[in-house]
Amino acid sequence: MKTLFNNRQFGTKTLSRYCFASFFLFSLNGFSQEQQAVADSTKTKDIPLDEVLVSAVRVTAQSPVTFSNLRKEEFQTRNLGQDIPIMMNYLPSVVTTTDAGAGVGYTGIRVRGSDATRVNVTINGIPYNDSESQGTFWVNMPDFASSTESLQLQRGVGTSTNGAGASGASLNMLTDSYSKEASGEISNSFGSFNTRKHTVKFSTGLMNDKFEIAGRLSNIVSDGYIDRAFSDLKSYFLQGTYVGENTLIKALAFGGTQKTYQAWYGLEDLELLENDRTFNVAGMYFDDEGNMKFYDNETDNYQQDHYQLHWNERWSNNWSTNLAFHYTKGKGYFEQYKEDEDFADYGLNPITLGGETIDITDLIRRRWLDNDFYGTTFSLNYKKDKIDFIFGGGANKYEGAHFGEIIWARYASQSEIRDRYYDDFSTKTDVNVFAKLNYDLTNKWRLFGDVQYRNVGFKANGEDTGFVNDNFNFINPKAGITFTLNQNNNFYFSYAKAQREPNRNDYENGSPKPEKLDDFELGWRLATANTKLNVNGYFMKYKDQLVLTGELNDVGAPIRENSGDSYRIGLEVDATFKLSEKFYLQPNFTISQNKNQDFVFQRDGVLQNLGSTNIAFSPNFIAANRLTYIPIKNLQLSFLSKYVGEQYMGNIDAESSKLEAYFVNDLNISYEIKTNKIFKSIQLNALINNIFDLKYESNGYFYTFDDDSSGSITTFEGAGFYPQAGINFLTGITLLF
Repeated sequence: MKTLFNNRQFGTKTLSRYCFASFFLFSLNGFSQEQQAVADSTKTKDIPLDEVLVSAVRVTAQSPVTFSNLRKEEFQTRNLGQDIPIMMNYLPSVVTTTDAGAGVGYTGIRVRGSDATRVNVTINGIPYNDSESQGTFWVNMPDFASSTESLQLQRGVGTSTNGAGASGASLNMLTDSYSKEASGEISNSFGSFNTRKHTVKFSTGLMNDKFEIAGRLSNIVSDGYIDRAFSDLKSYFLQGTYVGENTLIKALAFGGTQKTYQAWYGLEDLELLENDRTFNVAGMYFDDEGNMKFYDNETDNYQQDHYQLHWNERWSNNWSTNLAFHYTKGKGYFEQYKEDEDFADYGLNPITLGGETIDITDLIRRRWLDNDFYGTTFSLNYKKDKIDFIFGGGANKYEGAHFGEIIWARYASQSEIRDRYYDDFSTKTDVNVFAKLNYDLTNKWRLFGDVQYRNVGFKANGEDTGFVNDNFNFINPKAGITFTLNQNNNFYFSYAKAQREPNRNDYENGSPKPEKLDDFELGWRLATANTKLNVNGYFMKYKDQLVLTGELNDVGAPIRENSGDSYRIGLEVDATFKLSEKFYLQPNFTISQNKNQDFVFQRDGVLQNLGSTNIAFSPNFIAANRLTYIPIKNLQLSFLSKYVGEQYMGNIDAESSKLEAYFVNDLNISYEIKTNKIFKSIQLNALINNIFDLKYESNGYFYTFDDDSSGSITTFEGAGFYPQAGINFLTGITLLF
């Protein structure tokens, strides 16, 4: 969600006992990935005006950048209430998790081992990552997949874009295009854990061939797999479009409200993990008789509303522009029951009752965020003959109020209603400009150049951060070359530099340095009538990478620290094979090594150089697969598999921090009934997740603490895990008219 309540980072546990299906071990390139054919593209092509919204930040198969595309028709059969990261689970090098265990509520994503704070997310080219935490909180945009036309995941640094620099990946989303004809849609789905999704969509079609109004209302509710981890999510999407011969103007308003019971504590008790996997310690307290109870409103409550205005203009066959303005309003709180809290931590004075001095109390608190994010982005595109040039940038500002309130206390001391026990206001500015050039040297050789200048300013003065007034200037160059061997094959090599500022939580944990990344990519793309194959090798060399320590702060946000020198090196392979008119196979896998170099750690009171250690939450092997069978027209059956290798939740290679590998399989069934009466079509979808009922954990945390009670310092270790649901299902029906 937001700065105080960051999404959790995650790992994996439990090797699957179903390895007999090793045929499915190799993983899917993200459904039928419709990558552009590898061909000589020296001609200037007309880009649909709607795609100009993201053309400045997206790439094609002629670019020396590693990417995957995912279009609406490729994920809509699984769009039954789960968040976008879960639907991206089968893309190369991707690992996902969910706090509540069933894909609804708080979800997270990692790419090549890089956590969500390093995945730059834009919506129609507008930055979406939270400015302070740099995280992406999909729970604030429930059912956004129903209004998404397509997305592109660039792995590695990728091309220059708006928002924070990508240190692991960039995700560019394009919302629904305009419709020429009037249409309507009613979609309902139901499933395990009382999960329900209800969606209504409409479009007026182009009125007078110029104007369209479209919209969506959605409601998603779920009890969650974990005890009390319910979600109540509501969202809307409204879009007005003007279409001219060379003009496209879009005004969008979208957002949502969410109420979720927290589940970010996980389970530290291994006996509970084995015998009571759904146990949730959130909200737990003990009454005066020592009876265990749970506070019924240990919830996250947040509303976020987005407003965008886009003006795309094609001035000639060679020149086009995009100008956008945006504003996001977010406001909400996390409510929490706390036992035996010190008066001093809340600015309260001790009181005397019956001759006894009281300076602790049970209380219920709310930790608030009230923030505004606004700015503008632009791009200018020139295409002619051998040249494709883009100049773009953006200027954005974030203003965020952080404050806490006590809404009930057993002993209230001198407190008054709506007193704030902390009150902090922070601001962040982000200004960037970039220039990109694709130049065709010959029919076979294409050069790519890209440079970005970014200025970031961050100010805060909270008790958690201390006084912060930092300013960063980053210059991020990128360059590459593509060689088109023939109609079916091309090869590429690229270099890209990324620099990224610390986030708010990093300041809370010390005096962080900005992280720097040099990314080298070498790849081969093959495209024939029946085969698409992408092979990519990468080497990502970091300086002062802010790696996850495995620990969480007091509100579940991950703690990071600069690791000095580190690197990620790997090989990614993904493919689509048309085996026949009825069978399609889509595997991918990633083999990698992710290392800290000369990692220093204090154990038993002594500072030690541990040498080369594994980077936290970075498995060396990730794979998945989708096998699709189309027995008859309009019926599709897909068997999906995901394997994530073992990994460490910390950076010291401690055995207690290891998460075991897991191998999960899903079954997706889709059937469409064409009709000319009342409805254009009726779509029936079913999704059976974890079909072999595997017990596994896709998330966890790891911590160390020192004990000097024996007279000498001894370092102890602890770990917690996030259980995921066993076999569960979702079914849905969509009526199109």
